[in-house]
Amino acid sequence: MRNYMMMMMMMMMMMMMMIIIIIIIIKYRDLTIEIQRMWNVKTKLIPVIIGATGTISKSFRKYVSNISGNHEVKELQKAAILGTAHILRKVLT
Repeated sequence: MRNYMMMMMMMMMMMMMMIIIIIIIIKYRDLTIEIQRMWNVKTKLIPVIIGATGTISKSFRKYVSNISGNHEVKELQKAAILGTAHILRKVLT
């Protein structure tokens, strides 16, 4: 029973995160347009999305390489998993 509840909770979290991701992309698209208009500069929206369990898309590395700096994919995945674990601990205790 407990495993079933955890699985259902995880599925609900993943669905909520997908909805949040869509909202965030729309929000940042509006922000890029506003920055272009205000500052008369060219902007680029780079979608970098990591799932609650650390899953990434096939094109993730390509998108991350467009961002300046050194970004380790394993470290980004680890941060996503630790964040998910933190949320689950707060909800389940």
